[in-house]
Parts: sequence; C-alpha cells; structure tokens
Amino acid sequence: MRQVIAVLPCLAIASLACAGDRAGAAPLSPTYRQECGSCHVPYPPGLLPAASWQRLLDHLPQHFGSDASLDAATLKELSTWLAAHAGKSRRAMEPPPQDRITRSVWFRHEHDEIAPTTWTSPAVKSPANCTACHAQADQGDFNEDRVRIPR
Repeated sequence: MRQVIAVLPCLAIASLACAGDRAGAAPLSPTYRQECGSCHVPYPPGLLPAASWQRLLDHLPQHFGSDASLDAATLKELSTWLAAHAGKSRRAMEPPPQDRITRSVWFRHEHDEIAPTTWTSPAVKSPANCTACHAQADQGDFNEDRVRIPR
C-alpha cells in the first residue's frame, strides 16, 4: 500500500508534464481550426488568458496587419469557445505585451536558448512560425524532444 501511495504523486507530475507537451490541451474547435488555422498555426487556447483572446477577437479587422474579420455568428462562437478554454494556469494568467504569445514570459523562457538570427532565417521567418521547428504544432504538440531547428 505504501508503494502505491508513493507512486501517485509521481503519476500526477508525469501527467502534468505530458499535458505541458500539448500546451492548453483542449481539443481544437473545428471552427477555430478553420478560421484561425487557415493563416497561422491554431495556437492552443490555453496559452493566453480569456481577456487576451477577447481583445484579439475585438480587433480582427486589424489583426497584426491583416484584416481577419469574421461574421457575427462565427465571432460569437469563437468568443465563447476561447473563453471556455483560455489559459487559467499561472503561466497564462498575465496577458503578454500586445497579447502576443511570442512575447509572453513563458514563451521567452522556453525559447531563451534560440539565437536571434534563427528567428529571422528564411526557414523560420519569425517566432510566430511554430511549425518551422515544431512539426506537430498544428496539433498542439510542442514536445521539446521533437524540436528540429532548421539550418
């Protein structure tokens, strides 16, 4: 019995570690995948707090230099879904500057060993291009063991 009790905390930590590999592990809404994933990786909703997602939705006509406007019904659906699946963990509670995931404390900490020139290389282009190094980013898989930085 004592061995089982000792194993339980280890299992809990292991499950949290696995969940971290699939940041914000909520299954992606088909609408979110279609509308947002058509231009960039459909970022896991757990990477930003609800307030950040709402600001992003409120400014879709000027979405980081693009007009990403949506009809009212789609906007409402995405707003509801993002609010329900937004980040609630400590790493996601503080909105990053300009609500950019790539400017969050968490993102910068996870990528601090990446040379600045890597972000501007032709194969990567910017920190927002997750799939350049994380081949399964569109599935929410950011496992460090599967990172391949293009040369």
